[in-house]
Amino acid sequence: MKIKSVFSKSFEKYGKILKGYDVADLLKKLEEATPCPTDATVYKPGEPALEKLAIMQEFSDGAYGGMPIQIGYCNGYNTKLNCLEYHRGSELNIPTSDIILLVATVSDIENGKLNTKKVQAFRAPAGTVVQVYETTLHYAPCCNVDGKGKVSEGFRVVIVLPKDTNTAKPEIKERDFEDKLLWARNKWLLAHPSSSEAGQGAYVGLTGKNIDLAK
Repeated sequence: MKIKSVFSKSFEKYGKILKGYDVADLLKKLEEATPCPTDATVYKPGEPALEKLAIMQEFSDGAYGGMPIQIGYCNGYNTKLNCLEYHRGSELNIPTSDIILLVATVSDIENGKLNTKKVQAFRAPAGTVVQVYETTLHYAPCCNVDGKGKVSEGFRVVIVLPKDTNTAKPEIKERDFEDKLLWARNKWLLAHPSSSEAGQGAYVGLTGKNIDLAK
């Protein structure tokens, strides 16, 4: 799989880079106040230590046009695709070290399925504020892989989303296909059959190989 840059033209349909935000204090606090497993990932939708910083309001006013947001994190070690998700509203990813984002688009879903051959890989450098559009399918970041195939030891990534995203799933009546994908609040999910999420009952919507950057 070819790994492109989030600064390349190829990334433009998936998202863009936000400039003008000073994220130094945010990333410093992420390093100081959050855990980073070496053999798994940990995700928290909202982290008070991050949300008390001034940039919380800056993102709310600027990146989200005054809408309420949450600032959380996804830290740890991951090299696999496993699932793809989407939200109503963009997501910001801000890593402390280089990461790889595996993405596709909602329009790539055909008859309720998406072949993983449609998935593209993009490298996001440390400190970059990457906006992932709401029409972009994505999931947990992956560890960086260098030109020789060496996988980095792990990552810490700030995750900014509309407030209450990825919290408890609302009870709904299934009206159409999309309702089958709702996995948490503002989180629609397609799982690969080999993923733990599929074993937990998530909709199996990914076909083909479960991408593993370590291989």
